[in-house]
Amino acid sequence: MARPIARSEKQLGAILRRIRKHHGLTQSQLGGKTGLRQATISKLEAGAPATRLATIMITLAALDLELAVCPRSQARTEDIEDLF
Repeated sequence: MARPIARSEKQLGAILRRIRKHHGLTQSQLGGKTGLRQATISKLEAGAPATRLATIMITLAALDLELAVCPRSQARTEDIEDLF
């Protein structure tokens, strides 16, 4: 799987949804692994802008992911959104 790029909450949510499904997990099952409610997972995947950083970090860990910060590529946001 290529390294996905997220520049917005919506893009991050789409990435997490795709990876959760790749792992064969429902939102409820991921919630069980993280201690978060299914509704919280749903909001995160929908790109809710008020999601706490701690919630994102817990979810990344449950999906065996880590956050990497790198310089922004020169691609436009619209080009990256086309990937989703």
